Amino acid sequence: MDDGKIRTIGIDLSADDAKTIDATGKYVIPGGIDPHTHLDFPFGGTVSSDDFSTGTIAAAVGGTTTIVDFVVQQPGQSLTEALEIWHQKAGGQAAVDYGFHMIIRDLPDSRLPEMDEMVRQGVTSFKMFMAYRGAVMVDDDTIFKAMVRAADNGAMICLHAEHGHMIDVLVQEALAKGDTAPRFHASTRPPITEAEATHRAIRMAEVAGAPVYFVHLSCTEALEEVQAARSRRNYVYAETCPHYLTLDNSMYDQEGFEGAKYVLTPPLRDKWHQEELWQGLRRNDLQVVSTDHCAFRFSDQKTLGVNDFSKIPNGGPGIENRLSLIYTNGVVSGLMDMNRLVEVFATTPAKLFGLFPRKGTIAVESDADIVVFDPDAETVISAQTHHMNIDYNLYEGMTVKGVPEAVIANGRVLVEGGKYTGISAGGRFLKRSPQ
Repeated sequence: MDDGKIRTIGIDLSADDAKTIDATGKYVIPGGIDPHTHLDFPFGGTVSSDDFSTGTIAAAVGGTTTIVDFVVQQPGQSLTEALEIWHQKAGGQAAVDYGFHMIIRDLPDSRLPEMDEMVRQGVTSFKMFMAYRGAVMVDDDTIFKAMVRAADNGAMICLHAEHGHMIDVLVQEALAKGDTAPRFHASTRPPITEAEATHRAIRMAEVAGAPVYFVHLSCTEALEEVQAARSRRNYVYAETCPHYLTLDNSMYDQEGFEGAKYVLTPPLRDKWHQEELWQGLRRNDLQVVSTDHCAFRFSDQKTLGVNDFSKIPNGGPGIENRLSLIYTNGVVSGLMDMNRLVEVFATTPAKLFGLFPRKGTIAVESDADIVVFDPDAETVISAQTHHMNIDYNLYEGMTVKGVPEAVIANGRVLVEGGKYTGISAGGRFLKRSPQ
């Protein structure tokens, strides 16, 4: 590697004044791409606790060398203005490279050309929410108009698919009965609300002729909608997250307010969904494992909903633990091989979001983003040792096998001997290509 690029791949290489990392007995894989993170993200009356410095340092320690984060357009705001705010948040702060998705909250006809401008600026994906009415939810008209425009300019439409109106009624009914504990977050967002929104969005995308990508798919019912659409040869893609693959809704049954740590959206599901999600990854009906990292401290942020589960900021940490969790629960358990891990961890997100072959592969002239991964090392996940700026970990006490030994981003060694080297800023904004 030289000047941030991979220059030569071969045997018995030599170079003057070169640093050599011994990877004997270890895997050498492309740096991970996490296409779903929320750093310095305003939500639920607060702001996520990881900014672009702490969040990307934690990402690097976990083997992720590129993230795609979410810009939030405020109602009435131009997309260009929103993007500039996020450039200011990230610039000079990020340890790894980053791109942006654009969250659309309103889209009058006069603003449609702004989507084309975003694509020209390298923001080639737009996210909309089908839930959180009164906050970030948009109507079907807005979604469909964006899809039609995306079909023309090559952008990807990303959707948070839940039936917001149904959920709102269920939430209000629960609160009226005095059901205010964290566990009611799950019961008021049943799988059918995710499946219905997924089905509806797929049909809109079919009419528009646009590709669609479902973020954080959590349940079998929604997966079946994706499978049916892909069988019709539609350009439908979906990701799931480590928490849906490894945790279940029994986490909400803990005493006191502990279940609030797991209030994220969609909620954790019955354990039997996990097997179906793993099968979806094996069959390529699910193409990506992202984290949806959106960290809120338990001590003073999650407690905003101590007497009302609907006011608990939705989100959880995970940007640091993705690779080890996929390896332990996927590869070690025999549910996928190492090649498939690399696909869902790095290569496919690079391809779907306009970063390949610059990212997601080890190839001459690709960016020098490399992870030396020790498959035999074991560690216990703990908030006491993680680098995320949050006072708990979703996977606290879980033993994982396989950890990043060295992590190189743009030729910079960020992790060595499993330890962060102290290099902070240096990440660059990535202009991504359209479809």
